[in-house]
Amino acid sequence: MLYNWSNYTVLIAEDDPINFRYLQLLLEKRTGIQIVWAKNGREAYEKVINHSMVDMVLLDIQLPELNGLDVLKHIKKLYPDLPVFMQTANSWNNEEDDCYHAGCDGFFAKPLNIDYLFEQMDKFMAEYAEKRMVKQTIEE
Repeated sequence: MLYNWSNYTVLIAEDDPINFRYLQLLLEKRTGIQIVWAKNGREAYEKVINHSMVDMVLLDIQLPELNGLDVLKHIKKLYPDLPVFMQTANSWNNEEDDCYHAGCDGFFAKPLNIDYLFEQMDKFMAEYAEKRMVKQTIEE
């Protein structure tokens, strides 16, 4: 295992089951992270709201029911510190700029550079975990 994220949970919002399974296998094998799957944008948003322990979101831009960019905006409005990484198979038409402008923390074109993705996830995971711990301490 390259990273030990067994105490973390990532929501993968991906409508393509093959793409989801690929990410699931890589993340489980190399990190031990807990995974929640959303098959469309509406489900992704609902799962973030209903799973308070989601530490990070990997969000496809082109999702049915509610597109990824709209999901990102809704998530960031409620949880501005929650790391959200956008992913797309179509990295043209200023999508990357649009995603960063909407508040995403990272942007990845498919096929993913897994090593870079893990490096970025690790960076944001540590920052978010620290903020979450401080918030829990204050609430107690």
